[in-house]
Amino acid sequence: MDLCNRLKEIRLQKGLTQESLGQAVGVTRQTIIAIEKGKFRPSVELALKLAVELNTPLQGIFWLGNNKGETS
Repeated sequence: MDLCNRLKEIRLQKGLTQESLGQAVGVTRQTIIAIEKGKFRPSVELALKLAVELNTPLQGIFWLGNNKGETS
């Protein structure tokens, strides 16, 4: 199963840049880019920080899906 996410979509809806979101949760812009592209799996702590910062339930940002991003 793959870890899928809507981080970019939600970040843009909130009017945040990758840089500002990264600073808010204590990571670099490059880390946010890697998470959005699915190249990096955030720790539980980072995923929770992102959910709090975006005021979005964790399941609204991240979910497990098959290799096509579909929920299994």
